Amino acid sequence: MINKSLLGNLSLIYLNTKKNIYQIYQNSSFYNKKISKVFNNNFEYKPSPHLFSSIVKYQKKKYRIEDFALESIWQNNIKIKDYEKLNNFFWFFSLDLKSSKKTVQSLIVNWIDNNNRYNDKSWNFDLTSKRIISWLSNHQLTYKDGDKEYRIKFNHCIQKQTNHLLSEIRNSNDFENKMVGCAAIILTGLAYQNNKNYLDNGLNILKKIIKSSINNQGFPNSRNINQLIFYLKYFIVIREWFKESQNTVPEYIDETIYYLGLSYAFIWQNIKHDILFNGNYISNNNEFDQYLKRFGYTFKNENKEVAGYAILKNKKIILTMDIGPSPISTHSNNYQSGALSFEIISNGKKLISNSGYFANKQNKLNKLSKSTALQSTLIIEDYSSCSFKKRETSGYVIDQGLKIINKNLIFEDNYWKISASHDGYLKKFGSIHNREIEFYPEQTKFVGTDKIIRNNKDNNVKFDIRFHLNPGSKVMKTQDNKSILIELEDEGWKFSCDKFDISIDNGLYFGNKNSYKENHNIFISGITHGAEEIIRWEITKL
Repeated sequence: MINKSLLGNLSLIYLNTKKNIYQIYQNSSFYNKKISKVFNNNFEYKPSPHLFSSIVKYQKKKYRIEDFALESIWQNNIKIKDYEKLNNFFWFFSLDLKSSKKTVQSLIVNWIDNNNRYNDKSWNFDLTSKRIISWLSNHQLTYKDGDKEYRIKFNHCIQKQTNHLLSEIRNSNDFENKMVGCAAIILTGLAYQNNKNYLDNGLNILKKIIKSSINNQGFPNSRNINQLIFYLKYFIVIREWFKESQNTVPEYIDETIYYLGLSYAFIWQNIKHDILFNGNYISNNNEFDQYLKRFGYTFKNENKEVAGYAILKNKKIILTMDIGPSPISTHSNNYQSGALSFEIISNGKKLISNSGYFANKQNKLNKLSKSTALQSTLIIEDYSSCSFKKRETSGYVIDQGLKIINKNLIFEDNYWKISASHDGYLKKFGSIHNREIEFYPEQTKFVGTDKIIRNNKDNNVKFDIRFHLNPGSKVMKTQDNKSILIELEDEGWKFSCDKFDISIDNGLYFGNKNSYKENHNIFISGITHGAEEIIRWEITKL
């Protein structure tokens, strides 16, 4: 019998060897010749830079190119983040149009002279995609009034970089990078209209992205809220490029925007709050809403559930819960194991929250933020409901996922209910977790019931149920140890559970991207007895 570890090592050696050979090829004269096959086309369609304002955060203060220390701008001893920002040229969007075109264009010539051939650092797929978009979108500085020799050099470099993207895009495993690359290829095709190769290839890639990444409800297969908004922004930008260049917008682009827009209306516009599920963090999409309004995009969605997210609301209370399955491994690099976690928003303030997501995959907090313990849900024996494995290119992805067995929603004037079960603990602990949350609007009272249904009633397990609070919430335990009082600005709430111990614990809150604060969480602890353990709790407004 062949040892699995040996097979794994052999596979790793093969992949590394293949990668090294490909890198040698990319740095060779053969590859340089391949991507240097360009056409002497004119830069015809010149996109308005404001079309990209939903994606690039413009500086309120506009800078002149003369404000930068250009003599040292390409120094090598800068941090990776600064290097990426410098080489993607998105900072061009913050330049004042009164800046010297001659200086901007000499800077581009300098970049081309130093990076004419492929290198894995400055020709990184994501950097190249963004650089193409920036150079073309900021044409008033990068291209206008340039002499003939400069324009030939500029056009040649844009097309050469686009050829590189076309060569590499099929090898990219990052769906967001692939979307940016696809947008850059399409923009090149629209800008250099005599060459249909770029536009046709870009649109074919776009169709594949739609088919592989977005489900029939208009939600990414990853179930990631940030990715939903990311896709919607890029599809709208592509559509606006088509309109402005006086090209017919393909029907499938309109259709995709329509369904993505319905999901966006459901997950954000209906509630105007960032719900911290499945890789989401506070993004505040008010500026994007203004962008949509400016360009005439209106989306409406009155559904109570989309893509495994249930949202019930009235004028004062929002109850939302994750009742969806885990995505497949290839779409799970930002997934958090928070099945049946929930959040409560009262009068615009988060009462019960999840802990958010630490997006930086190089930081150990990224893996921690994927833990079930960071969600307002149930944990068994300190294990998460999903297990993860690490991949070099995409961080931690799902190794063992979960399915939702059943779900039910009731939404009436005086009674709400969300209920569902998942099998994430079935294989390891022989247990099904069922959660039911009821809300009584007249009493402003939530009643929760968590059930652990077990195949092996003789093998008892430890469980915890956590309820995370926003930083700034104040908590105090009552003398009878049966209740916890929560002070949420000007509101008072009482959390209670009669049959089990309840305590207050310190935790970490990752609601703001790549940062953390300390917060509190309430937790119920216990040991299962018998085939079914029922844990009942209440949250009541005082």
